[in-house]
Amino acid sequence: MSQLDDAFSGTKPVADALKFDQAALEAWMDANVDVFAGPLTVEQFKGGQSNPTYKLVTAGRQYVLRRKPPGKLLPSAHAVDREFRVMNALGGAGFPAPKMHGLCEDDSVIGTAFYVMDFVEGRIFWDPYLPDLEPAERAAIYDASNATLALLHSIDFEAAGLGDYGKPGNYFDRQIGRWTKQYKAAETDPIAAMDRLIEWLPANAPEQERTSIVHGDYRLDNMIFHPTEPKVIAVLDWELSTLGDPLADFTYQLMQWRTPKDIRSGFLGVDLKAMGIPTEGEYVAAYCKRTGREGIPKLDFYFAYNIFRLAGIAQGVYARSQQGNASNERAKELGALVAPMAEYAWSIAENAEL
Repeated sequence: MSQLDDAFSGTKPVADALKFDQAALEAWMDANVDVFAGPLTVEQFKGGQSNPTYKLVTAGRQYVLRRKPPGKLLPSAHAVDREFRVMNALGGAGFPAPKMHGLCEDDSVIGTAFYVMDFVEGRIFWDPYLPDLEPAERAAIYDASNATLALLHSIDFEAAGLGDYGKPGNYFDRQIGRWTKQYKAAETDPIAAMDRLIEWLPANAPEQERTSIVHGDYRLDNMIFHPTEPKVIAVLDWELSTLGDPLADFTYQLMQWRTPKDIRSGFLGVDLKAMGIPTEGEYVAAYCKRTGREGIPKLDFYFAYNIFRLAGIAQGVYARSQQGNASNERAKELGALVAPMAEYAWSIAENAEL
């Protein structure tokens, strides 16, 4: 097991700052979850930076609880109600999502809003290099990831009951505006490259050609794979999902190919052929074939935008860690990555071929 897998896999005792009234939760589940029978044992998942996530174990079943974190929160962040709604709808549309059991927006139960879903048994790959797999297995895992995202982007969101899940147009204008506000609200030290990006991105955004459900944080460690097969059986962490530009969603995952190993365990400079991992060109071609595209123009804009967005997310996690309520100890380390990410994004923007 790699260091990343070891750091994020499995559970640990619930951190003091994230404990809640277990008896109150049991009473809520007894009233709202079919076939629930206590008592409960509660553990905290190691992985996840944003919404604290817990494993609920009973004698007969296992569940997952995901909640808003306690403390002062940024506006519109930690939307567990949206996560619940989109997974519930997509599961009904044939997309791999866990079975949802209930949403509680009453803060008096455990202190913040939460939802409960099935625990899905399978593999989560925290290390994108997939060190424990053979080259052919790596190729199959990445192909399944590509196919699952193409499936998401092909779902008729109106028919799935998600026609009002977001606004259908001007995705980049809205997202750049949102992440600018979130970043400024969490800013600790001025970063010149972030300020330059805040000015450059709105002026260079491409026109949106299609609208789909976008996950917003689609990457390997937000998927559960079948225990033995290269098949995605659940996609998790829908907090950033909305209606938007599918190319923004796809190129967010594609950043893996454009970032160095010390930022997000990127693939830049790595001999992917030898590892069995598709090259950037192969991954783009597979997605385009599955979604009926000729190619993706203005890739440089998408990379600059997505790295800017990632820097904004990292800054928010770091700011929460300063308050002591981030859900992972590694959150503080993200603070040191914000400036390098911003500078890298700006270097792409400066040299963009648009």
